[in-house]
Amino acid sequence: MAAPEISQTRLYERLTGDEDSRMCKDIPDEACQEQPRNFFLHLMASLGNKLADELASARLVLPWLLGAIGAPVWMVGLLVPIREAGALLPQVFVAGFIRGRPERKGVWVAGALLQALAAAALALLAWFGQGGLGGALVLAVLVMLSLARGLSSIATKDVLGKTIAKRRRGTLMGWSGSLAGAATLAAGLVLMIFSDRPGELALAALLGVAALGWGVNALCATRIHEVPGASEGGDSIASTLREGLRLLRQDRTFRYFNLSRALLLSSALALPYVALLGQRQSGAELGDLGVLVIVSGLAGMVASPLWGKRADDSSRRVMRLAALGTALCCAAGALLAWLPLSWTASVWPYAGLYALLVIVHAGARLGRKTYVVDLAGAEDRALYVALSNTLTGVLMLIVGALAGALAQWLGSGALLLALGATSLAAAASAQRLPEVE
Repeated sequence: MAAPEISQTRLYERLTGDEDSRMCKDIPDEACQEQPRNFFLHLMASLGNKLADELASARLVLPWLLGAIGAPVWMVGLLVPIREAGALLPQVFVAGFIRGRPERKGVWVAGALLQALAAAALALLAWFGQGGLGGALVLAVLVMLSLARGLSSIATKDVLGKTIAKRRRGTLMGWSGSLAGAATLAAGLVLMIFSDRPGELALAALLGVAALGWGVNALCATRIHEVPGASEGGDSIASTLREGLRLLRQDRTFRYFNLSRALLLSSALALPYVALLGQRQSGAELGDLGVLVIVSGLAGMVASPLWGKRADDSSRRVMRLAALGTALCCAAGALLAWLPLSWTASVWPYAGLYALLVIVHAGARLGRKTYVVDLAGAEDRALYVALSNTLTGVLMLIVGALAGALAQWLGSGALLLALGATSLAAAASAQRLPEVE
């Protein structure tokens, strides 16, 4: 029975560059002993989650779904704000509940199963939904999916902090992103090969696979060995809010982090507008959707391990680099929007830019995730994550609405320039953050 454990430990040490898997900085000895096994369970769980996120993407797949069922065009503009804000807004309200539980992986599992059910419902709507009613049902299911995502998100980061030591977390997220990128690449190739098949069938199949991905996520989460932790932080919503406001007042680094994260919303908001520019050249052809899915997968494979290692060295620096990269991509997107149509008459220029923006957005996500987990202590980690996510959810709704109005008024090119300027401000803000690794 010792051989599999030795093999698993050696593979863990090779993937992380860790010469001694039993040396841990900030987790209990019992959790340290289980770290190699937990690392691979986290890896497979994250693979299922990231693959499902890509295949049920509000930036790519769900707009095609609304188009396929004949939903009103204005509904497309609600997809990304619902997807992001719905996952972030409620988190501070469940933080007290989660902090009151010695083991938090049960909350993670519940959120993953709810996301699987929501993805299965979207698959049925792809097959049977029609018109405005179908579109309204898609948005309603997306609300459920987003709320469940928020439930899992806060619990996942808390369990990660309890089971994987510092300077290993970014590496873990990097490898999971790479594996998910490879799986997404395969899905995009299938879309291109079967682009002449009925769109409803292909979309239903994609969303069905997304449901399976969240099922894998839940299964792996149940098997993670989590050492029971402190539960004194469990509190009412009012107490949680008071504690969160106290943290914002007293923790200067946390305030600057949230400012930087708010400005980094530009990378998330720019993605659907770059995709929208490409869709104007391709319509709703599934083959061109496959192109965007493929470049997204390739970008994920390239970006995640690179950013993961860098985030373990300095997550602050990763946030700054991602902000600068976003600014360059937004400027390039504005240029594409204003070039003569004959120069941009296919989806490929936009696909290349979309891939670059996915790479820098992966850096923004990995950098801020690693920073907040490393910044917080074990007792307050759930509250730090939840409060930051809730603040970002509020800003996502406000900034998303303003961005949509600006795009409607001045066009996508002007909006991308505005987002590029915001990214430069994010880089300046991230530069002021102290190192936490």
